[in-house]
Amino acid sequence: MTTFARRPILGLLAAAAAALLPLATLAQSDYPNRPVKIIVAYPAGQSTDIATRYFAQKLTQAMGQSFVVENRPGASGNIGTAVAAKTAPDGYTLIMGASGTHAMNPALFDNPGFDAEKDFDAIMLTALIPFAISAGPSANINSLTELIAQARNKAGKVDAAIPSVTGQLVLEMLKQRDVPLFGVKFKGSADAMTATLGGHVPVLIDTVAATRTQLGRIKVLAVTTAQPMASMPGVKTASEQGLANFNIAAWNALMAPKGIPPEIHAKLATEMRKILDLPETQKALGDLGFERAPVYTQAELNAWLREERRSYAQTIKSAQMKPE
Repeated sequence: MTTFARRPILGLLAAAAAALLPLATLAQSDYPNRPVKIIVAYPAGQSTDIATRYFAQKLTQAMGQSFVVENRPGASGNIGTAVAAKTAPDGYTLIMGASGTHAMNPALFDNPGFDAEKDFDAIMLTALIPFAISAGPSANINSLTELIAQARNKAGKVDAAIPSVTGQLVLEMLKQRDVPLFGVKFKGSADAMTATLGGHVPVLIDTVAATRTQLGRIKVLAVTTAQPMASMPGVKTASEQGLANFNIAAWNALMAPKGIPPEIHAKLATEMRKILDLPETQKALGDLGFERAPVYTQAELNAWLREERRSYAQTIKSAQMKPE
């Protein structure tokens, strides 16, 4: 008797489950049907924040729903990244991953609060972010050659403002080239720039994107790209000024918590590729101080990110870098 009574119930449950499947599929195909949040694990004004706000605006226009940037800074980007890692993978919370959070921090911190590979699905590499080495207006430094000479004559006594972990990596790479600057860490680009412009710190190591906000007031000594940048007219590369093969750039990649539905992942990737291919986007990124990112398939992007983590870990270990 129990067996016969259970059969209709099981049939009803199966029918109900089947009925729900089209609803789930519809929800994914209708994506986005409410605002989408993009977490930036750095303060406003940082390079990642600048780029993300541009892409959020373009995604809003392309997809008909608001894409809103939410800054969650702290602990070198670990706080906001850990928050994103624990969010439901429904496509309504994304994060603009960065080389600092997703390549450096796993090697710098014993427990950053997330697993850079296992907790995230990469959607699209969006931009490369070169660095600038600059001097404040009151500093008696007018070229990278002068800075190198001063640093070597006053080992460990020439201060450099460092607003990010990637900036710290550039500092350590300079030290390895016998440019022994002393790093003074700040919470973000705005604070580091204020201190440099105010004469509290003579040197600034920050991204080209953040540095460009004060062109005309700050003296840009060099960029860390292989070739001079159109957005920094007249500024030579570090390689051209005595630091051969000194080439480093940070990066951004739009990511989602691991497990985002494939349909939503594909939709976001498609729209981001369209946005990145727009001539106006490439001009805007160039004007902001970014460089175009390589175009990768999903498999290539995942492999590239793994290699970035390996490479950064090797450099961090060699330089004996420590977290803040």
